[in-house]
Amino acid sequence: MSGLRYVYAICRPFGPALQAQLTGVGGQPPRQLTHHGLIAVYSVVPEADFAEEPLRAHLEDLDWLTETARAHQGVIDALTAVTTPLPLRLATVFRDDSALRTMMESREDYFERTLDRLTGRVEWGVKVYVEPPAEDAREPAAKPASGRDYLRQRRRSVRSHEHTWQEASEFAGRLHATLSSFAEDSRLHNPQNSALSGATGQNVLNAAYLVTRGNSEEFVEMVDRTKDEAEGMRVELTGPWAAYSFTGEEPGEATGEATGEEKGSGGR
Repeated sequence: MSGLRYVYAICRPFGPALQAQLTGVGGQPPRQLTHHGLIAVYSVVPEADFAEEPLRAHLEDLDWLTETARAHQGVIDALTAVTTPLPLRLATVFRDDSALRTMMESREDYFERTLDRLTGRVEWGVKVYVEPPAEDAREPAAKPASGRDYLRQRRRSVRSHEHTWQEASEFAGRLHATLSSFAEDSRLHNPQNSALSGATGQNVLNAAYLVTRGNSEEFVEMVDRTKDEAEGMRVELTGPWAAYSFTGEEPGEATGEATGEEKGSGGR
């Protein structure tokens, strides 16, 4: 079979078949390669786009990267609906079946251990944002009559801002503690930059929670009940996702990326 192997995830054999019309990166259908009870889900992609040099150039192309990431995530989402995948990093590519099997062999213990821990579980994301007070958007501040008035206005603004952030921090802390006590595991990520994410408001909680599929409905209900508890704050729930945040290894190890030695046998 000519072409390179673009690998989406490692998982265990699963019963329900993926939908027949599912396509992945480059419009190619996902295939499966079995090795010692593990399955690599991959697509065959052309060297013209995914060999080392053209791939490096493509990764600088935002439109190409967005399209590829969307196709990659589509396969991961389809797998998450029927099994527990261990997702690999975007653009993890191997020369042929032999190179892919070599990687699976070298990391078999890690894959088995991680899948043991994650099987039957999904990741939910919860974010809390502080939104600007509605009156700030409606009415501009009155022009101060003097320097003293300006200082008084400034002090009031600072105190109001500090009070809002204190309330938000306390609310986010309580919510995280509640959700963490229900979930099997949790991760706190750095707050998102609104200029990059496009979300309105300031992000004060950006967390991921590992929850069993059977408890996911109750987890969603817990989050929904908090959405009206704090005025001026917005709670967002995303998921269920493959458990990206809970692979338990450093990024290069967790994704199954090839090492320099493995590149010689075809991995990249």
